[in-house]
Amino acid sequence: MPEKNNSITRLNLDGKEFILIGTAHVSRYSAEKVKEVIESERPDSVCIELDEQRYQTITDGNKWRNTDIFKIIKEKKSTLLLINLVLSSFQKRIAKQFGINAGQEMIQGIESATTISANLVLADRNIQTTFSRIWHGVGFWGKIRLIIEIVFSIFNTEEITEEDLEKLKSQDMLNSILNDLTASFPKLKYHLVDERDQYLAQKIKEAPGNKVVAVLGAAHIPGVKEEIYKDHDLLALSQIPASSRVPIIIGWAIPILIIALIAYTFISNPDAGVQQSINWVLWTGSFAALGTALALGHPLSILTAFIVAPLTTLHPLLAAGWFAGLVQAYIRRPNVRDFENLSEDIFSLKGFWNNKITRILLIVTLANLGATVGTIIGGADVVRLFIENL
Repeated sequence: MPEKNNSITRLNLDGKEFILIGTAHVSRYSAEKVKEVIESERPDSVCIELDEQRYQTITDGNKWRNTDIFKIIKEKKSTLLLINLVLSSFQKRIAKQFGINAGQEMIQGIESATTISANLVLADRNIQTTFSRIWHGVGFWGKIRLIIEIVFSIFNTEEITEEDLEKLKSQDMLNSILNDLTASFPKLKYHLVDERDQYLAQKIKEAPGNKVVAVLGAAHIPGVKEEIYKDHDLLALSQIPASSRVPIIIGWAIPILIIALIAYTFISNPDAGVQQSINWVLWTGSFAALGTALALGHPLSILTAFIVAPLTTLHPLLAAGWFAGLVQAYIRRPNVRDFENLSEDIFSLKGFWNNKITRILLIVTLANLGATVGTIIGGADVVRLFIENL
């Protein structure tokens, strides 16, 4: 049976003792508790809720300087990186309020593990895998709702007390929060919390030695307590689901239909066909350019979005935002200061627009969003002219 004392949970399984420390990721008290438990218990292994990528980010303060923004755009990771930055901004904002580092309890876990010469186990799933599984799981409208809620979170400047922060570690409060999350985004909770509970539990169970301390966000404690008694396939939990063929089919079908309608109209009424083509260019190009302009893109980036959108919207493997973002990155190449200031600039909407890195990510995202809107309106206009000229 598990023994629990405040934020500490003790479990015994197969002759091994597991000590789970439930933490708030921006709490000074949590960092102090981690140090106290690890250095008093002296476990064989210390598991922390980090993957290799986040571990490198925490331990290498200069990691952002090595970021290749061109590579991010070409690998189609701009939107995922933007979402990651927005999500982390809220946590860092609270940490700044209390004068501590976000993830200080994880840093303390690393330092204390080194102090007692314990094995350090990075127990969390790769963050890109988690984001990819979420992105595949929420559906088209879920993606839109998720992005909207995340972007609106930038405007949240509400301050909370450290006492309020500690209350978030009570089980009743956590259950309430997760229930609300489940109601809005059930698949989001499954991939973000439930699957990671399984992954974390298996990694903790496999940690070397007879005594293991695990430093976890409090939201994971209830799940890990349950999942640690089961066996989980880490490889299956790490796989990125194959894309559905339906979006691919639709992605090709719509451009083919639009081209076919314009071609037929050209044959039956050349003047109407010309008008269709002009309208398509204006709708798709204008909205893509508008998205780029809203992100305060360079005039050449705005022009690029306008020129390429009528063509990229007819090719499912291309996107206007990628080209606009690459032009912006070439003209306004981020410098070392932009990378150094990134952690501060993501605190506010103004910072997102002012930093050259986040400006590029916003250009990619908003230009693509604008092109999508233009495709819907332009496609409807093409159909209208086609029907009128039957």
